[in-house]
Amino acid sequence: MKKIEAIIKPFKLDEVKEALAKQGIAGMTVSEVKGFGRQKGHTELYRGAEYVVDFLPKIKIELLISDEQAGVATETIIAAAKTGRIGDGKLFVLPVDDAVRIRTGERGDGAV
Repeated sequence: MKKIEAIIKPFKLDEVKEALAKQGIAGMTVSEVKGFGRQKGHTELYRGAEYVVDFLPKIKIELLISDEQAGVATETIIAAAKTGRIGDGKLFVLPVDDAVRIRTGERGDGAV
C-alpha cells in the first residue's frame, strides 16, 4: 500500500476530487493547512502599509491506496492540480506497512 500526500492550491480541490473519482479512486482526507516553499510568502499592501504574508493557505489531500493504483492516482492529481505557476504544491508517495479498519479489525488492502 501507498500513502499519497498532496499539497495543492485551495481552488484546485474540486478538480482533483472529480478527476480521482473518474479514475475510480474514492476516499480521501482533506485538511486546510498553511505553509510556504521557495517563494517564502509574499508582501501585500493594506491601507498604505506593506506587510509580509509568510504562510499561504493550502489544501492537503491524503490517500491510502494499493500499490497498483499509486501511479494512476499520482498522475491524476498532478494533471488536475497543475496551473504552471509558482505555488502549485508538492506530492509525496510513502510506503505503508499496514492498515487496520478499527470497526472490523480488517488489515491490509481490505482495511482501505
